[in-house]
Amino acid sequence: MATDLSQLPGGALVVKGLDDLARGRQTIESHLVAIAATRLRSLGLDVPSDVPRESELLLYRKLRDDGTPDAYSRYNALLRELVSFGRALEARVEH
Repeated sequence: MATDLSQLPGGALVVKGLDDLARGRQTIESHLVAIAATRLRSLGLDVPSDVPRESELLLYRKLRDDGTPDAYSRYNALLRELVSFGRALEARVEH
């Protein structure tokens, strides 16, 4: 897809997550992208097919283990950013 994803809300997270997934890295961003892998693929992004299972749980654990204060709130904030990204990308694809 020839679009600058970093300009979309949450785009920097998704761009890093895609790169991390492609490199096999277990990061907050890669788990976030894995959560929405099917939807992101349907919107034209090249998301690896072998994403980790239980990405939601892995993301929460990663936040908790990395010492994120109030991991639950951060988890929910990241999911909201992911939803915003999906909506913005969908609007861009439709035009």
